[in-house]
Amino acid sequence: MSKKTRAATGAVSLIAGLSLTLGGCSGQGRYTREAVSQAEEKMSVIKAGTEWKMGEQAFLAGDLEKALRRVDASLSLNDTVTKSHVLRGRVLLEQGDLGESLMALKTAEALDPEDADAQYYLGIVHERLSETEVAMEHYRLASELDGHNPDYAVAAAEMMIDLGMLGEAKAYLTGGPTFEHAPGVRQALGHIARIEGDPEAAVGHFAEARLLAPEDSAILEDLVRAQMAIGDFGDAESNIVRLIAKAGDEERRDLVHMRARCLTHLGRPVEARDAFRELTADAIGQNDVAAWIGLGEVSTVIRDERGLRRAASRVVALAPSRPEGYTLWAIAYRQAGDPQKALSSIERALALAPTDAAGHAFRGLVLSDLGRETDAQRAFAAAVQNDPQTAKYRTLLSHAQQGRVVGVPATTE
Repeated sequence: MSKKTRAATGAVSLIAGLSLTLGGCSGQGRYTREAVSQAEEKMSVIKAGTEWKMGEQAFLAGDLEKALRRVDASLSLNDTVTKSHVLRGRVLLEQGDLGESLMALKTAEALDPEDADAQYYLGIVHERLSETEVAMEHYRLASELDGHNPDYAVAAAEMMIDLGMLGEAKAYLTGGPTFEHAPGVRQALGHIARIEGDPEAAVGHFAEARLLAPEDSAILEDLVRAQMAIGDFGDAESNIVRLIAKAGDEERRDLVHMRARCLTHLGRPVEARDAFRELTADAIGQNDVAAWIGLGEVSTVIRDERGLRRAASRVVALAPSRPEGYTLWAIAYRQAGDPQKALSSIERALALAPTDAAGHAFRGLVLSDLGRETDAQRAFAAAVQNDPQTAKYRTLLSHAQQGRVVGVPATTE
């Protein structure tokens, strides 16, 4: 082979070698760019997840502004994640922006129609918008998608209750075997029982719920109200004391009201008076009509004339269109030995509440004090007519008919 030929051959080989080398460099660049792109995408997903987690932590800590910033940052990195839109909807819901919350949750629903959380929070938004039937359907769908979360079923049942579907709600709650030991389910069944007028059953359900969730104050409060409805004032009062202790410095005037009522029924009027005095002592209490009425009622029992007159005066001043203040004045006048003023006051009360059986009975007592026995009989008859189930009114009428209305109490009780 000549030098010229070898040179040509060498040139061809060199060119071929360069071509292979360049071709190899070109291929490596394409693969490298793909790898870089995948790495960047993976990093973006990681960053989006980190932002979401920080947003969730801020939300749980109650920092809604920070939570919204973080979840928006997460969505700017990856807007295809259902839970990010759900979290955004929850934050906006807590901020009271129902319109934006609804949009975020609808986006989550579009991304994953079978996401139970998206359905549940859509239910909450529609409930806030007073769209009860729509809310119920979202709650039911959430429960179907996640049959092990009783909260979803309870939410659906509560909407049924609001819609008057008590039978359906009861069947819905008792149809899931996984709900047997769910306190929320027992509590909801207790609410249904109360609405149906079965306080005994309500006590049973609330007691079961409390065993399952002994630290839940809302359940204990439901139990107290049911106990009071069946006249179990002893247990109710004990539980109210527990609730007041748990409330700490929180203002819970309603609990003090309930305890005072229990004390009254338990024959502990001095303690009840102290509780009502506590309620009427501050600026809010000066306008608390119910507390003043309660104070007046226990004052009649312990013959606290000064307390009774003060309460009667305050009730009339605060609520002149209600009968209680005039009734309290009638009792005060009768206790003071002035039946004519007592009659005038109780008649003013009856003008405001003409079907009040206790008022008619008290009027009969005052008329008997005045020696107007025929009129007294008519008053007792009116009491029986308005409340035929109460035996004491029938007894008063019978005694009046026999001319034996003597030694009667100076209260409406």
